[in-house]
Amino acid sequence: MSIIKIKKRQPFMVVCGLAFLLMTVSVFGQTPGIQAARNQPKITQSVPNGAKMKFTGVVIERDADTFTLRDRNRTDYRILLTDQTSIKTHGGFFRFGKKYAVTDILRGLIVEVDGRGDAQGQLVADKVRFNEADMRAAITTDTRVNPVEENQQRLAGQMDELYTIAAEAKKDVAAANERISALDEYDVQESVKVNFRLNSAALSVEAKQQLDGLAEKALNAKWYMIEVGGYADSTGSDAKNFQLSRQRAEAVIQYLAVNHQIPLRRFVSPMGYGETAAIADNKTAAGRAQNRRVELKLLLNRGGSQRPSVTSSARP
Repeated sequence: MSIIKIKKRQPFMVVCGLAFLLMTVSVFGQTPGIQAARNQPKITQSVPNGAKMKFTGVVIERDADTFTLRDRNRTDYRILLTDQTSIKTHGGFFRFGKKYAVTDILRGLIVEVDGRGDAQGQLVADKVRFNEADMRAAITTDTRVNPVEENQQRLAGQMDELYTIAAEAKKDVAAANERISALDEYDVQESVKVNFRLNSAALSVEAKQQLDGLAEKALNAKWYMIEVGGYADSTGSDAKNFQLSRQRAEAVIQYLAVNHQIPLRRFVSPMGYGETAAIADNKTAAGRAQNRRVELKLLLNRGGSQRPSVTSSARP
């Protein structure tokens, strides 16, 4: 069993250290050692077929059905998620852990995985466990992240520790993390906005028709993901708006999963963003109506191909 040991650091020292590393790269450019590290191919440790294994590490990459876990020895393992994978927080004394969806596994999250190897050398996850505080840190990081992938690549081997620090510090090091790097390989095929009534997360008839159309196109695709984000207008408190926007995103996902059997692992970024990112003026009734929405993006992998047209009863 691989276990990551995290040394406690003060947040201020963590931020200063990260800033110094990024500044060093920008000033001195790519040294031969760093450039060589970037050119090294990614190597994933194979898991013996049928072997029951348990790993602890940091999520460093995430795709639709899989994620890459890196342990304290800097060994990478490919983890396969299925509809049967149990994803929960660690339970305390006389307390059961909180359940999470497969879509909530974020890059930078420290996890413990139990499962068995398959014929492809992946670990098919039976259980994924993590701490509630680490999940809150990963979500906070997700909402504040900046595009720093290029700087992360230049830092090469030093990034292992930075990912761990980002999960531990919970804030102020958001630039050390990025949500699901695999999305860089996906293109937006179609965008849909569905609107909601005031203080409601119930789908209207029109909203369901819009979702039906998006689902039909998704089911005709071979490699796809659906990005989901919920929003609210400025009515009510910040806490209420964040909760309501999350409920709206969940209502959309539930409708697509139940009525069109789209697997939950196909959804990414199922978050509520409150009244942030308003697309219209909240001072008018018409503007607030536009801001009460869920935005969906159908993402197709550039390396994938479209299957022949089929009826909406097809399954992914």
